[in-house]
Amino acid sequence: MDVVSRKTITVTVNGDSYEREVDARRLLIHFLRDDLDLTGSHIGCDTGNCGACSIVVDGVLVKSCMMLAIQADGATIETVEGMARDGELTTLQQSFSDHHALQCGYCTPGMLMSATALLRTNSHPSEDEIRKAIQGNICRCTGYINIVEAIKAAAG
Repeated sequence: MDVVSRKTITVTVNGDSYEREVDARRLLIHFLRDDLDLTGSHIGCDTGNCGACSIVVDGVLVKSCMMLAIQADGATIETVEGMARDGELTTLQQSFSDHHALQCGYCTPGMLMSATALLRTNSHPSEDEIRKAIQGNICRCTGYINIVEAIKAAAG
């Protein structure tokens, strides 16, 4: 019989506190999607290559398919669901819409979180800085031009 160790963790996600018992080997992306029903972050590759699962953990951009849930114990986590407030899109979200920076939308949550992390540390990034910040996110539809334009516009 396979014995999996379990641990109770406490996390704050988008301002709400959660306490759950999790398997020691459970990935953070699965914890968010399956245990907390926060399905905005997508599972694209489970190898850290595509960036669809990107979130912010304690102020740092993280690919949640590369982090165990138990590693997030005590952390403050931000997901795409926490961006809009009272139904109002953020400037960045509105800019993605205005600039047609999405097509199928699969990469969009990760792109938004990567752009959010960038704009917090660099409020007026150059195009090269934007491209570097999103290089860990794969978009199969847009060719990135509109995504870069949306982030530039949101930066002002």
